[in-house]
Amino acid sequence: MEDSKAKKLLSVERRRVEGLLEGIEVAGVDDRTAADQEGEMYDSAEPLTTEGTDDAVRAELEERLAAVGRAEQRVEAGTYGISVRSGQRIPDARLEADPTAELTVEEAAEGPGLNSLS
Repeated sequence: MEDSKAKKLLSVERRRVEGLLEGIEVAGVDDRTAADQEGEMYDSAEPLTTEGTDDAVRAELEERLAAVGRAEQRVEAGTYGISVRSGQRIPDARLEADPTAELTVEEAAEGPGLNSLS
């Protein structure tokens, strides 16, 4: 895959993930504001449940953002599109579907190994 196309795909993915992270932050502020409002009885367990879910989603999104960063580094190093485990070429179709892919489909299906980053 050409570097310019890879950079564009990664830029789009970075903006998407950052937007989702921002949405979680805004929702958390809104939840805390609602809990502080006077008026009808407020279910205090609901924000705890929501906060736990938000934390899990936030962690996944932060990992995704880190994966984008690693992919951007591989573009700069000239190793984007090459498996970090085997050195085999990752097909463009896989990179278009997941621009942060670090492994071939077969390697990803095998799970983490001794040479994986996970």
